[in-house]
Amino acid sequence: MTNKILDERYDYQRMILDNFKEKGFTIRKNDDIKTSVQRYALDKDLLMKFLFDTQPETMESLSKIYGIALEETILNSIDVEETKSKGSRLDVLKHGIEIANFKITFLFTKPATSFNTEANELYEKNIFSVAEEVYVSEKERVDLVVFINGFAISAIELKSPVSGQNYKDAIKQFSDQRNPKTRSFLWKSGVLVCFAVDTDEVYMTTRLQKEKTFFMPFNKGRGEGIDTGKGNPLPPEGEFATDYMWKDIFTKETLMDIITKFMFIQITETKDHETDKVKRSETVIFPRYHQLDALRKILKDTKENGSAYNYLIQHSAGSGKTNTIAWLAHRLASLHNDENKVVFDNVIICTDRVVVDRQLQQAVKAIEHKSGMIEVMDKTCTSEDLANALKSNTKIIATTIQKFPYVVDQVKNLKSKTFAVIIDEAHSSTAGKNMAAVTKTLGNDDSSNIYDAEQMIEEEILSHGKQPNISMFAFTATPKATTLALFGRKNEKGQLVPFHQYSMKQAIEEGYILDVLHNYVTYDTYFRLNKTIEDDPKMKTGNAKRQIARFIDLHEENIFQRIEIIIEHFREKVMSQLDGRAKAMVVTSSREAAVKYRQAFEKYVKEHHYENINALVAFSGKVSIDGNEYSESGINGFAENQLPSKFNTDEYNVLLVADKYQTGFDQPKLCAMYVLKSLKGVTAVQTLSRLNRICPPYDKKTFVLDFANTYEDITESFSKFYAGTILSSGLSPNAIYDIETKIDGYYIITNYDIDTFNKIFYGEKIGKEKKDYSADLLRLLKKAADEIKKFDDEKRKLCVMDIRHFIRFYDFLIQATSFKDEALHKKYTFFDSLYPMIKEDSIGPIFNLDGKLKATGFKQKKSSEHETSSISPNPVVKLPIADDIRLTPAKEEKLSEIIEEINSRFGTDFDSKVVMRTAYVIRDQMKKSDELKISAVNNTEEDFSLVYYDHIDDALTEGYSENKEFFSLLMKNEDLKRKVLGLFTEEIYNSLRKEESENVHS
Repeated sequence: MTNKILDERYDYQRMILDNFKEKGFTIRKNDDIKTSVQRYALDKDLLMKFLFDTQPETMESLSKIYGIALEETILNSIDVEETKSKGSRLDVLKHGIEIANFKITFLFTKPATSFNTEANELYEKNIFSVAEEVYVSEKERVDLVVFINGFAISAIELKSPVSGQNYKDAIKQFSDQRNPKTRSFLWKSGVLVCFAVDTDEVYMTTRLQKEKTFFMPFNKGRGEGIDTGKGNPLPPEGEFATDYMWKDIFTKETLMDIITKFMFIQITETKDHETDKVKRSETVIFPRYHQLDALRKILKDTKENGSAYNYLIQHSAGSGKTNTIAWLAHRLASLHNDENKVVFDNVIICTDRVVVDRQLQQAVKAIEHKSGMIEVMDKTCTSEDLANALKSNTKIIATTIQKFPYVVDQVKNLKSKTFAVIIDEAHSSTAGKNMAAVTKTLGNDDSSNIYDAEQMIEEEILSHGKQPNISMFAFTATPKATTLALFGRKNEKGQLVPFHQYSMKQAIEEGYILDVLHNYVTYDTYFRLNKTIEDDPKMKTGNAKRQIARFIDLHEENIFQRIEIIIEHFREKVMSQLDGRAKAMVVTSSREAAVKYRQAFEKYVKEHHYENINALVAFSGKVSIDGNEYSESGINGFAENQLPSKFNTDEYNVLLVADKYQTGFDQPKLCAMYVLKSLKGVTAVQTLSRLNRICPPYDKKTFVLDFANTYEDITESFSKFYAGTILSSGLSPNAIYDIETKIDGYYIITNYDIDTFNKIFYGEKIGKEKKDYSADLLRLLKKAADEIKKFDDEKRKLCVMDIRHFIRFYDFLIQATSFKDEALHKKYTFFDSLYPMIKEDSIGPIFNLDGKLKATGFKQKKSSEHETSSISPNPVVKLPIADDIRLTPAKEEKLSEIIEEINSRFGTDFDSKVVMRTAYVIRDQMKKSDELKISAVNNTEEDFSLVYYDHIDDALTEGYSENKEFFSLLMKNEDLKRKVLGLFTEEIYNSLRKEESENVHS
């Protein structure tokens, strides 16, 4: 049948009924089911047939008890269970009910294996049926109702565009003309899902609420690659775009799969910290099409290939990633291959956050599972707890990736087990030593049979990269080039692409998230800058720019002007949205900036007598300003962990942040963002995406005022992830030899010394050497370090940079490829140990500009305004290559020339190279503190960090002679000091706890 002859909706309906009949559905008539549907949302005749066919002994026993009242007793018992406060049709279908101590089952699921003949026979006895033109009440007629074993599970309204109507008319019909109190539409107790369908598109909802009803797309997505978008693909000739509903979704196997393995009731509890009352809300979860599609394709591939491959799932924000991960974990945990063998012994969910996300915990636990099947490593759990869980029979383990480096030596002989590792937000952590620890811990490490250092080196190489007993399932909306290299699949063009994709573009077009680049306004800051000293000293340009940029950013007049623009814009354009409940975020450049902008905010609001604007501030630790110490909790007046719930109330509507809540913060009422810091790449996308959540039933509108970035730079950041991401450049293992040749040319160490170092290094690891050889290792390292110190400044810096480049490139190479070269690995082991001894401070003498600058004539001028988004997909990314490193000497200019240059435009940024080259010295000093060791053993990491920051100056003082200039800068600059040492809080905490634990057990 073709579109041309589909001139009436009823022709379409009959074609669909024919499809149902072909799939083995029983066709029922309205007259046969009308009474029981209107009263119970049930087809009682098919229900009773199913019960007598599958549970004859139980029904015979109940018949003796209830006689002719049995049918009415069963119907009323079902009704009571479904309509009670915490009851639901879904629960009754999954768990059945009990009558007179007899268990009645209403659904028989498909067994995981073919071994159980009886269970498979019961599964085949499930009765699937459909009825057309069903009067669910005397005034409400539904086009199609689908039943399983007599239970109405889905109501469908059909429209044909050829007849002048489409899915929007069906949605209007459900929203305006259907009574949510009708038994079939009773939330949780009636049909599980309602579909609005035409020949082109499909929409769904699990709850009718009149005008508040929210329908979501259930479409496959149109196009591929950068052309992907909303809707459905063009169908083959003679078919319709939505035929997949009748040929795939409304089939016996798929419906059973969705009801028993996907659908669940999501419970959200919100605690009021003032009243201690807990508000409980429920949502019936039905999988969206891309979630269903992703799970099916992953499961099909893993069933065929076992743990042979890794998988990258690029799903946009708003994709429902948390539920997708939870579903995948449960399905992988029970997956069997065609030989009825378990595919994965354990499923491990890894996140790189400090603790496992609470929402993810709840989603994993909400899905049907047996007791003891799941273990979540919360913040009270140690690495030892993780080790024990890995060695146990726990099927699903949720943990942080940071715990794995500490269990490598605790967990042995896991090579006989297979693991599925699901990574939530695969970014930088997946390309470093934490991920290497995951593969080493779970991989085919047979170190128990190693007898010499050469074997140890070979096993260490093999323990990196893809392990035959581990499959990685990496989820992210913004994959970096390294992420694609580690987890991507090659397409027909040889490019690495995600295994499954749900793009930002499709999510925006479907209305699941908003385009945050609409209503985007940029501002330039103009000012006159002069020096207040007569001298015109020479100084390094980068350092001068950073000092001047910070001076301008924190200038009182600049802050006041920006705050005025922010508050008045919020009052005029934003706060009336969402019935006056709209909120905004101000993204500041530092903790000091967050405090000063908050102070200016409060002052402005007070002076203008605005009573309905209240701000909170968010930053980590403490900051000292003009002799006063400030903290987030001190300013806000309540504990940090209360901020999300407090900000969710109507009392507060603005949140000023400094490197906090810029990722992973889900607040649908955020409508505006005011950006006061430079944002690039993934950071720009993640930060601005805090705005993209929809807020049903409101028609939310977003605004961005950006004082620090150009619109072109922001759109460039988004273009890499807008319609999917592709890695074009492969990783060339040969490039590592080019770097090796360069390092060999410095003649700092002999191959004999490198071999000697490795024999000692790995000899200690396998316990062959009884003597402490650390002095010999240090002697060899010092020998090379002394040779480097003989070089002139430029050669020394080039040598150190080449060694660093070699370490980083090799580290990634052995994870992303099957590269193996034992001689090269020996050099890697040596240089990885040498690098902390040779990295140096490159910033040179610092000229402090405090009190030597004067800025006047501040003016904030709107530089661009964009009402609509103009993102052009540019999905291709490339890996960094091992090219020659060019070292340009620091540019020195007169101070007056530097001032002239930055007057027009500037940005703020710490020099990451300087930070990393000096941080390890301070870290090692901190590890020596007995007081910190006591604090680590007896406190949580959060409490330990307070003591930790109190000891920073002690460590700086002790190491002062080694690096006077930079340590002096750290002592004077609280923000920089915390930025540097904050990198090692967790490492030092875990290291001190582990050290103490080993002392106790030795």
